[in-house]
Amino acid sequence: MGSNYMTDPIVFLIDTLFSLYILAVALRFLLQWTQADFYNPVSQFLVKITHPPLRIMRRFIPSIGRIDSSSLVLALLLQMAANFSILAIKGLSVSFVALTLLSFTDLLKMLIDIFVYAIFAGAILSWFAPGSYGSASSILYSLTDPLLNICRKVLPDLGGIDLSPLLALVLLQLAKMMILPPLHQLVSLLG
Repeated sequence: MGSNYMTDPIVFLIDTLFSLYILAVALRFLLQWTQADFYNPVSQFLVKITHPPLRIMRRFIPSIGRIDSSSLVLALLLQMAANFSILAIKGLSVSFVALTLLSFTDLLKMLIDIFVYAIFAGAILSWFAPGSYGSASSILYSLTDPLLNICRKVLPDLGGIDLSPLLALVLLQLAKMMILPPLHQLVSLLG
């Protein structure tokens, strides 16, 4: 048994627990930004589990238009705490600027991944249950429709075949390929 015997499970638990809560905060931010149904059970769940820290933070961090800046700050702080904990357990240290940039990069990747999975799930749902309405499908469509509507304006009408999810997935993958590597490289230089 090597030195990683206990550190790997601890890192896994820390990463999983922080990631799940950061995902909830990010989803709450995105659903509020896209003006999803507040009374949807999924929205209500996200509000209830994220409300305690956000209630405190909103006293100090105001919203900017439709952007709930306190949710973004909370997600960034949680990601910084997760990255700091994981690096400390592994015996590594980075500067505050590198930690902040690494955490920002991780959050950006998570936000892109949320859209990728939501578009993919919405496309599959439309194949197997077209026109169905449920709390999960309502949230999926509320989240993806703003992006898909932009793609629909760019694509020509193809007679009932909607290729906007495909275009959105390609654009999101391009964004991951073009934005994230330079940020990771900058973290390496700063760290």
